[in-house]
Amino acid sequence: MSNSKYRVGVSPRIRRADGSPVFPAYDLGPLAEAADIELDLLPREKILTRETLDEFDAVILFLEQVREQSFAGGDPVRLTHIARFGVGYDTIDVPACSANDVVLTITPDGVRRPMGQAIMALLLAMVGNLLPKDRIARGGAQAWPESGDFHGRGLVGLTLGTVGCGNIGTEMFRLAKPFDMRFIAHDPYVDAAEKGELGIEMVDLESVFRRSDILTFNCWLSDETCGIGSRERLALMKPDAFLINTSRGPVVDQPALLEVLQERRIAGAALDVFDPEPPGPDDPILALDNVVLTPHALGHTDQMHALFGEINCTAIQTVLSGQVPANVVNNDVLESAGLQAKLARLGAA
Repeated sequence: MSNSKYRVGVSPRIRRADGSPVFPAYDLGPLAEAADIELDLLPREKILTRETLDEFDAVILFLEQVREQSFAGGDPVRLTHIARFGVGYDTIDVPACSANDVVLTITPDGVRRPMGQAIMALLLAMVGNLLPKDRIARGGAQAWPESGDFHGRGLVGLTLGTVGCGNIGTEMFRLAKPFDMRFIAHDPYVDAAEKGELGIEMVDLESVFRRSDILTFNCWLSDETCGIGSRERLALMKPDAFLINTSRGPVVDQPALLEVLQERRIAGAALDVFDPEPPGPDDPILALDNVVLTPHALGHTDQMHALFGEINCTAIQTVLSGQVPANVVNNDVLESAGLQAKLARLGAA
């Protein structure tokens, strides 16, 4: 294909060599059909190399990492745009992207409802004792009398809390509204008055641990949030409280959580994320009977993947036209002369 085309590298974890999507609803058709775009697979690299970044104008990444070392080499990198398949960007060195005139975009509209739905699925599974009841139902007549030992817990009047009340946390509260729960949240970066209009009480960090009957984590993984679910804060939780983590494993001190669960100092936990991830086969958290576990995939639905495809395609096409895309993470790069020059060249093409 012509070297004048806009080269887009796609993660082999989301697109196969024959062009078919790993996730059926994830459609890159608008890019594949564009006359001025060449789609190709990225190499299977854990950390993308400078050589790879110089082969493409844009990349769509899933689990691949971009670190400061990815840009080593001195000359300006060819790459203009990183589009994430998802919203987490702990695998991307954002300051290094900005320093090298690369814009990073994510897909917040794609995760809002699917992740809110995932949290509610875990919540209902925990309070309803779904897993032991499933086991009892499969155990035959001799097991059925055990069901009396696993009554569920009603949600009316309970306090649902979150550490982080942005896109996903707010959607969780919207979905939980019919259950007549109380809502509390800790997030120093949101407008308390705006959240108050949704019936969400903003509280300090210790209070969200202390007061929540069901505590969820809906924050980015960063230096600030790593370990925010610390041993000391977990000790503040009610003995009949539940914990749900669907954000990133290191947000919660997993060894401390393991102790709390083993000693039954809280009622239980539901985890879609782990530290390390995936957990090893001998990880003691896998042996607990008061946890619900899913493999960092509960939010992955056909609708999520379809939205990811739409958002990624739109972002790629917007940058190709020389314009600033939506959902930019590193807004500081928009003022850089290097990125402006790249966009100007694209817009004039």
